[in-house]
Amino acid sequence: MTYRERVHHALRFPSRLLTAVAAGLCLWLAFPTHDLWWLAPVGVALLGAVTLRAGGPQGFLLGLVAGVAFFVPTLSWSGVYVGEVPWFALAGLEALYVGLQGAVTGFAGRRLAAAGHLRAAYALVPVGWVVQEWARSTTPYGGFPWARLAFSQADSPLLPVARWLGAPGVTFAVALVGMLLLGAVVGLAHGPRLLAPVALLLAAAVLLAPLAIHLPTDGRTEAVGFVQGDVPKAGLDFNSQRRAVLDNHVAGTERLAETAPDDLTLVVWPENASDIDPLRNIDAAEQVRRALEAVGTPIVVGAVLAEPVGANSNVSLFYTGPGDMDPQRYTKLHPVPFAEYIPHREFFRMFSSAADLAGNFVAGTTIGVFRVPAPGGEYAALPTICFEVAYDGLMRDSVAAAGSTDSLIMVQTNNATFGYTAESEQQFAISRLRAVEHGRSVVHVSTVGVSGFVAPDGTVTQKTGLFTADQRVGRPVLRSERTPSDRLGESPQVLAGAVLLLLVLAGVRDGRRVRVARELRPTEDHDVA
Repeated sequence: MTYRERVHHALRFPSRLLTAVAAGLCLWLAFPTHDLWWLAPVGVALLGAVTLRAGGPQGFLLGLVAGVAFFVPTLSWSGVYVGEVPWFALAGLEALYVGLQGAVTGFAGRRLAAAGHLRAAYALVPVGWVVQEWARSTTPYGGFPWARLAFSQADSPLLPVARWLGAPGVTFAVALVGMLLLGAVVGLAHGPRLLAPVALLLAAAVLLAPLAIHLPTDGRTEAVGFVQGDVPKAGLDFNSQRRAVLDNHVAGTERLAETAPDDLTLVVWPENASDIDPLRNIDAAEQVRRALEAVGTPIVVGAVLAEPVGANSNVSLFYTGPGDMDPQRYTKLHPVPFAEYIPHREFFRMFSSAADLAGNFVAGTTIGVFRVPAPGGEYAALPTICFEVAYDGLMRDSVAAAGSTDSLIMVQTNNATFGYTAESEQQFAISRLRAVEHGRSVVHVSTVGVSGFVAPDGTVTQKTGLFTADQRVGRPVLRSERTPSDRLGESPQVLAGAVLLLLVLAGVRDGRRVRVARELRPTEDHDVA
C-alpha cells in the first residue's frame, strides 16, 4: 500500500465508525416502540458496507461499535431500577457477538472480494446474522435471544416467513433485503448499468413475496379470559406489596365474571399474580378459591412457590375449577440468569450490589400441557413464562408436547420491573411472531400490560395499555397443526452455520491464491514521498 493509499485509508476510518453507529441506531429504531421495521434492512446494509472489506480486527471493532449503538438503547429497560452497570454489562455482552460477526465478515469478505467473488462476500452477511443470533441465543448460561432482527418484523411483510423458517428465516430475509439494497447502492456508484435496478427488484421481491404465504386461521374457537391486575407501584418493590397484587387479580376475576359469557372455558392470570405461595399460605389459597368460585371455570395462576428448600420456583398453576385446590403445575424451564438467579453471585457482587436483588429460582424439568375441558372438546393450554417466549427451542417443544390436541399458547409475564419502557411492547411483538411461527393463537397476559390475544396470522385483538387494571374475554382459534417451521426445527440455523463455514474456508483459500499471485508479479515502484 502506497503512502497516499495509507492516508486515504486512515481518513476513511472515522466515517466507517460513524456509519457503524448509524447502523446500530437504525436497528434500534426498527424495534418497538419506534416500530420503524423497514430500518432493520437499512441497518444491516450500513454495517455490511463498512465490514465487508475491513479485515478481521477492524471488522470486529466496527461490529462492536454497531452492537453497542444497537443494544444500549434497545435494552435500556434492563437498567431502569437496577442501575447502569447491569444494563451496560448486558448490552456490552450482546454487542460482542455483533463484533465477532463483523470480524468474520471482515476477514472472509476482504479475501472473497479481492478474488472477485463479491456475491459470495455479500452472502456472508445474511448467514452471519443467523449464526450470530443463534450463538447469543444459546450462550452463555443458556443465552439471551432478545432483540433479534426477526423480532422487529411483527408489522413487516416478512412476518409470514416465520411459518416456514421460523425466527431464523425472518432474520435471514431481513439481512438479505439489506444486502440487496447495498448492492443497488454500489451498482449506482460503480457497477454495470443493470446492477442497481436488478438488485432493487430482487429486494422488493424478497420483501413482498412472503405476502403470498397463506397463514391459516381456521379452527374452532373457545371463550378465554385474562386478568391484568396491575400493581400498586412500578419497580422492584412491587414484591413488597404482593398481597395487593394478588387481591387485584382476584378483584379483576370477579369483575370479569360479571360480564363473561356462559361458555367461558379458561381464565389466565399473569406471572407473579400470586407471589405468596398459594400451596403453603392458607390466606393466599383462600383468595384463589374466591376467584375460582366467582368465575366458575379453570384458572391458570402465575405464582412463586417456596420450593425446593432454600430456593423458589416460578410456576404456572392450573386449577381446574371451584373445589380444586390441588393444581397441576408447570415450573419455568429457563429462569433468567442475573435476574431470577445469579451464577457466581459472589463474583458479580464485587461490581454491583444489584446482584443481591436477584432471586434464587430453580429450573423445572418438564414441558407444561394443561388439558382444559370445553364445550367443543378438551384443548391444551401451553404455559410459557416471561422471557421463555424468546427461546426458539422452548416454544417448539411446547407446541410439540400438545401432540394432535387443539391448543393455544399462553405467555404469562410480569413487566412491572421495567416501568414505562419499550420492554413490554418488545415482548408482545415476539408473541406475535410466535403465533405465526407455530400456527397457534396466543393469549399474552402481563401483570401491568401490555396484554392481548394474538391470532395465528399475527393480528391482535383486545390489547390493553400499560399500568392499568383490565380484564378481557376473547375467542381465540384453537389449532393442532405442525407448521413447516415446527418440522424443520433447528435446521435453518444449522444450514446457515454450514454455509458460513464454507464461505470462510473459501475466503481463506482465495486469500492464499491472491497472495501467491501478488508475489509472482514483477516488483512495482512504490511512492515513498
